[in-house]
Amino acid sequence: MTTATTADPRFAAARQVADAVLLEGYVLYPYRASAAKNRLRWQFGVLVPPAWGPAHGEHAFQRTEVLMEPRGDATLALELRFLHAQRRTVQRALEEGGFADTDELHLADRVLVPWDEGTEEHIELSFPVSALTGDGVTVPFNRPARDDTEAVLDADGRTAGRLVRRTEEVEGVLRLRAVELDGSYRVFRLTAVVENTSPWAPAAAADTDREAALPRSLVAAHLLLGLDSGSFLSMTDPPEWAREAVAACDNRHTWPVLAGGAGRADVVLSSPIILEDHPAIAPESAGAMYDATEIDEILALRTAALTEQEKREARGTDARAAAVIDLADSLPPEVLERLHGAVRSLREVTGPDGPEQLTEIPDEEAVFRPDTPWWDPARADTADPARDRITVDGTPVGPGSRVRIRPGARRTDAQDLFLHGRAARVEAVLHDVDGGVHLAVTVEDDPGADIRREQGRFLYFQPDEVTPLEDA
Repeated sequence: MTTATTADPRFAAARQVADAVLLEGYVLYPYRASAAKNRLRWQFGVLVPPAWGPAHGEHAFQRTEVLMEPRGDATLALELRFLHAQRRTVQRALEEGGFADTDELHLADRVLVPWDEGTEEHIELSFPVSALTGDGVTVPFNRPARDDTEAVLDADGRTAGRLVRRTEEVEGVLRLRAVELDGSYRVFRLTAVVENTSPWAPAAAADTDREAALPRSLVAAHLLLGLDSGSFLSMTDPPEWAREAVAACDNRHTWPVLAGGAGRADVVLSSPIILEDHPAIAPESAGAMYDATEIDEILALRTAALTEQEKREARGTDARAAAVIDLADSLPPEVLERLHGAVRSLREVTGPDGPEQLTEIPDEEAVFRPDTPWWDPARADTADPARDRITVDGTPVGPGSRVRIRPGARRTDAQDLFLHGRAARVEAVLHDVDGGVHLAVTVEDDPGADIRREQGRFLYFQPDEVTPLEDA
């Protein structure tokens, strides 16, 4: 075994995504401790003490299984990363000397409040693959309890109070084992188990609360795995010969994907959040905002629009929240412009049963419209979703009609593509204010169809995206 002293350079690209996983939901807009959605924190990859987890539906371990093809005397590098929660209390300075706990400490630029901060922890190891066969290896680890204080000075440099941070002890173990599989190829199944083994157990009624367990937990725990010679197999799109072996892998509370640059297969990120192979941070992103990574533009605009008092509260909540406020206040217009959207994945769709190939950006003519819209005085009747019918391929289609779904590539999304070729029932024919027609449908064999009808939560397609079937 080798304990790494510097970060493995192979993990550089993957670590950008891993950082987003580590801090996903760390502090949510409007970035204040008082916000309701910041009162239940850390939802992903939380490995709690084993004495606390079973009674509360949370887990003490995560298990990663991946297939790898090491070459020669390959070495496996591993990096376990997690947040260690530390409880921060705020104290104000007393005129007679000493300090007293307080709920708020007002300073010129921020309002300090009690808060649980997260410190980043890294455990970096490497092993020859040959050392992982047989019984494998077991590596215990420990992060000790500690107390720290930080003086807080006012604008004149006088002591206004202090921050007291308490970090609880956390213990864990990492188990690694590689098993060579039978077959024509030299393939190993690598099993990596991360487990919280902290002996802490609730001692009083107050300790049964999740807030008591979090400081003894591994928060947002995930693994980076790398081979110096060889490659991993994709767990979401493996080669045909490996599909059965991939299906037999047992991943619990984690999701392994190929990471690093596109086309590379020597690095895996095992994440508590479901990702695709080769995930990447959007190049337009100006910085971490911790509040899902797809909505940087609206977060930046709304954060910049906070009042000065709200910004003071956010800056006093956490250093990372303060950095978000400063970032939003400093973004120049050209950076905001880049956040306004990007097209990344235009590609050809081939095959006789595939949807229509996207050849151009759709315009308003892509929406199906009848010759006489529902609001035109020349129309003989008014729109009635419960009775209206529309002609599709020479067949009247309306409520109760059966159709085959064939989503059009011009305006579909990934979820629609999953329904390509499925049979559905038309629930209503709907007209929009622009004269467009849409069919509300429920998919046949959908166990939730009755609930969808009761709630009016339908799927919507245009008439040229369906093919009539004979009614039952």
